[in-house]
Amino acid sequence: MDATISAFSPVGAAYTTTSHRGSSTVDTEDTLKAPSTSEGETAKTDNEAAAPTRPDGTPLAPEEIKLIEQLKQTDRNVRQHEMAHQITGGAYTGGATYEYEIGPDGKKYAVAGEVPIDYGPIPGDPQATIEKMQTVIAAALAPADPSPKDVQVAAQARQYLLEARLEASQQESATRSAQSEPEQNEPEAADSEQAA
Repeated sequence: MDATISAFSPVGAAYTTTSHRGSSTVDTEDTLKAPSTSEGETAKTDNEAAAPTRPDGTPLAPEEIKLIEQLKQTDRNVRQHEMAHQITGGAYTGGATYEYEIGPDGKKYAVAGEVPIDYGPIPGDPQATIEKMQTVIAAALAPADPSPKDVQVAAQARQYLLEARLEASQQESATRSAQSEPEQNEPEAADSEQAA
């Protein structure tokens, strides 16, 4: 069985982050020839350079900047959530897919995501199923904030785990019974030979 475990961002959470900006190089000769500026002017210039803008280059309003910071934090949280599933689930998980929202700056931010996970039992091999279900449960609950779907996948994997443990116990009992039957028959055979 395949399912997806997913992360959806909380709406309206306020966070702050740093923006991703490329660095620019400055020619040293131009720097030496440039007129000096006061500290206040330098700070103003640095702040203006760091302020996010719309795709057309116009400055964003303070509420739009706050929204971008929230989107950046949500993007990070969603990606960390899905990565936790993938790392813990290993071979039983697939690649993450994301839903995006475009911010006022024109960039895409992940606001939801999911990772496919194979949580079906392994037919005829209860021990392998037990090991797989333990991994699946750990993967589903790996993020710090498992989603309702994550909890649902973990619950189904626990059910398969219990069934596999029962099947393994039954197989073990059958094996012990089969091994003890010849031992019980051997003394009877020995008694028969002595009587003859």
